[in-house]
Amino acid sequence: MFRPLRIVPHGTKVPFVANRHKAFAFSVFLMLLSLGALVVNGLNFGIDFRGGILMEIKTPEPADIESLRTQLGSLDLGDVSIQEFGKVDDVLIRIQRQDGTEAEQLNAVERVKETLGEGVEYRRTEFVGPTVGEELKEAGLIAVICALTAIMIYIWFRFEWQFGVCALIALSHDVLSTLGLFALNGHEFNLPTVAAILTIAGYSINDTVVVFDRVRENFRKYKKMTFADLFNLSINETLSRTTMTSVTTMLALLAIYFFGGAVLADFALAMIWGVVIGTYSSIFIAVPLLLYLQPRRGEDEDHDSPVQMPEYERQGAADKKD
Repeated sequence: MFRPLRIVPHGTKVPFVANRHKAFAFSVFLMLLSLGALVVNGLNFGIDFRGGILMEIKTPEPADIESLRTQLGSLDLGDVSIQEFGKVDDVLIRIQRQDGTEAEQLNAVERVKETLGEGVEYRRTEFVGPTVGEELKEAGLIAVICALTAIMIYIWFRFEWQFGVCALIALSHDVLSTLGLFALNGHEFNLPTVAAILTIAGYSINDTVVVFDRVRENFRKYKKMTFADLFNLSINETLSRTTMTSVTTMLALLAIYFFGGAVLADFALAMIWGVVIGTYSSIFIAVPLLLYLQPRRGEDEDHDSPVQMPEYERQGAADKKD
């Protein structure tokens, strides 16, 4: 008989809430590390934010990226980034903005074309000015802040303000750690990365809402159960769904990261980290934080059965007796 795949066994009793202090300590360390990386290294802003020249070309044969870097590096145009763009003969060239007016930008493009020679197809050439780059930085920051605020308000109205505060803390944790990752590894931070951060916020809050829904349901069902036991029960009851969603999403993202080309690699990297840290924060941060804010229980009739000590506490008590 066919049995459905279960990554997490049915009826788990993992003591997530009991280990909240370890999780909080790890998260504090992660936040301090991220802040330190942002202060010391900063973000490696792409042309979207810094301004510059973007050229997409198609070479007659498979592109020799190292040779192209050597050729264009000798032109003294400043920071030049070259990468494959999908196929082996499609190349994306990013050149930092040249000092001066538009004439200097056009001159840089002509020098690149002279160096690359005949037979190269120029599919597009774009210029991003410094003013536009600053506007995009500001717009990206506003987009992230507005998204987090809207999510908090939504959670507040759907549940209670305590849930909204916990969700906002967990989401800020996810966003800051993603920024820290890019500050640490030096990968280019551009508009697709901002899109990835907004997607991470949406993915993470989806996981959190699922657990919050179960918490609210159990509030009405188990009136005599302590907050710690109820939160732990709720996390374990939704653990299989949370894990399956994360694993299936991760499979798609890994395929994009390894086979989607260099252009999608940074986006996929941000999303992979976001899935991992978003799942972690939903389980170890958002729900355990409710212990300190004490949300109000429902007013429905008490359907509670006699409350028993959780398995992990009974095991701990038995170990102490031994």
